Amino acid sequence: MVNLLWVLMIAAGAAVAAAHGRIGVVTDAALASARQAVEMMLGLVGVMALWMGVMRVAEEAGLIRLLARALAPVARVLFPSIPRGHPALGSILMNIAANLLGLGSAATPFGLKAMQELQTLNDDPGTASDAMCTFLAINTSSVTLIPAAVLALRAEAGSINPAAIVGPTLVATCCSTLAAVLADAALRRLGRRGRGRGLAGVGRPGQAGRPRGGLPRRA
Repeated sequence: MVNLLWVLMIAAGAAVAAAHGRIGVVTDAALASARQAVEMMLGLVGVMALWMGVMRVAEEAGLIRLLARALAPVARVLFPSIPRGHPALGSILMNIAANLLGLGSAATPFGLKAMQELQTLNDDPGTASDAMCTFLAINTSSVTLIPAAVLALRAEAGSINPAAIVGPTLVATCCSTLAAVLADAALRRLGRRGRGRGLAGVGRPGQAGRPRGGLPRRA
C-alpha cells in the first residue's frame, strides 16, 4: 500500500510538471535530492559510529544490567502475570533499558527473546496474552533518555546545540509510555468485562430448553 502511494505521488508530480512545461525542474530536483541524501548519510557515519561505540562501552560495563535492576519493581507491577524470576521478565527489563539508552540494535534481540519467553506462559498460543500486549505497548512508546539517531541528524544538519532535544524527548516519551500503559489497562478491563458477559450469557449445561421462571416444557 505504501509503495502504491509513493508511485501515485511521483506520477502525479511528473504529470503536473509536464502539464506546466517544467519537467526539467523535477529532474534537477530529483538529482539534487539524491546527492544531498548521500552526503548526509556519509556525514552521519562518523557521528553514529562514535555514539554507538560509547553506548557499546556502557553496555559492556554493565550499565544496562544496572538499569534493569532499577526497573525491576516497576516491571513486577506492570506484568503481574509473570512469575518472579522467570526469564521473560529479565528479557523485558533488558529491552526497556536498552531502549532507554537509545540502543535499538541491542534492544531488538532482547525484545524477540522476551516474546518467546512470554509465549511459554501463554495459555492460548493463537492469541496474544495480556503481558504480551503490555510489553508491545511499552516497547512501541519506548521511553528514551538518549535519542542517538536524532542527535546525530541534528549535528549533521549544523545544529548549534544538538542535545537540546534530550529533555523534551524524555518528557514526550514518558507521556507516550504513560498513555500506552493506561490504554492497555483500560482495554484489558473492557476485554475482561466482555468475556464475562459472554460467559454469563451461555448459562449452565442442561438449561437451554428451560423457560426462565418455570418448569421444563412438556413435549
